Amino acid sequence: MSSKLVAYFSASGVTAGVAKKLAEATGADLYEIKPAKTYSSADLNWNDSNSRSSVEMRDKKFRPELADKNAKIEGHDVIFIGFPIWWYVAPTIINSFLESYDFSGKKIILFATSGGSGFGKAVEGLQPSAPNAKIQEGKLFKRNVSVEELKKWAEEF
Repeated sequence: MSSKLVAYFSASGVTAGVAKKLAEATGADLYEIKPAKTYSSADLNWNDSNSRSSVEMRDKKFRPELADKNAKIEGHDVIFIGFPIWWYVAPTIINSFLESYDFSGKKIILFATSGGSGFGKAVEGLQPSAPNAKIQEGKLFKRNVSVEELKKWAEEF
């Protein structure tokens, strides 16, 4: 088993593409964080204050239900967690994921995809969900990032 894991949530496929390249670049295992109820395009309409994602992101205590809890966290020292940036932070499903496992002593490196916003307060919003892990901001990537670029970036971890 690899000592690295790439876990990711992707609503539109962009983060999934980056995560798969990162797993290839690092030889890491790959795990998709899936919601119990898939997000539709209407759910993701950030222009609609009543859309599912807008409602969830307004309530920082809300935790979307996960489709499964089958991630193999044990045996991995470094865990890359990827997600799209929503409202300058990680989607609350990442909190759901972190709260479903014991990350004690693990090093968690965040990576994200974004149309233009940065990490904002992502680490601050996630750290309470995995209090015994070291969570650090990684990097934002565009969909066309190369495996070589990801490999070079990940070597520091």
